[in-house]
Amino acid sequence: MMKVIGGEQMNYSKIGSLIAALRKEKGLTQKELAEQMHLSDRTISKWERGQGCPDVSLLPELSALLGINIEDILVGELITNDFVGGNMKKSNYFVCPSCYNIVLSTGNAAISCCGRKLEACVPTKAPVEEKLDVSQVDGEWFISSDHPMNKDHYISFIAFATGDQVHIIKQYPEWALQTRLPMRKHGTLLWYCTQHGLFYQLL
Repeated sequence: MMKVIGGEQMNYSKIGSLIAALRKEKGLTQKELAEQMHLSDRTISKWERGQGCPDVSLLPELSALLGINIEDILVGELITNDFVGGNMKKSNYFVCPSCYNIVLSTGNAAISCCGRKLEACVPTKAPVEEKLDVSQVDGEWFISSDHPMNKDHYISFIAFATGDQVHIIKQYPEWALQTRLPMRKHGTLLWYCTQHGLFYQLL
């Protein structure tokens, strides 16, 4: 059975098959899923046989119970990323503009925070005046900067990425920007300015 919503076709059979697969993955019977949603098990059975589709008002609860995005339920399938090689220098950084939560992804990912879908930050090569000061102290990188660190304009994190690992250090407004990192020969130093985005420089 198919239904058109907002110009998009919804395939009830695909949606039902996905719900059934995810329910079983969670170790739930139709009755147990129905009880958690305050529905009858006949309703769940109907969905899974492609004879109907969850009402829009039920989708947030169903997505939470099955651990899946609402959009994926409506599409009726989970899109699997291709395997991504192990070069951590190519990781994607996501930063929430509301709470400055940091999420790191080694491949493509759908990330949301504070009710917003996040886009991966595009790192910009730091011009000379934006570069962080880096020196060697006792076998470590000592990193500092006179960048503003007030509540409206500050660096929220510093990261150092090599081929096999990423070291992230959170920064806070009203704190002096001074930190140390284990010294490695080749890597990328990245930092996020709350007004100007993600910068990088090579070490």
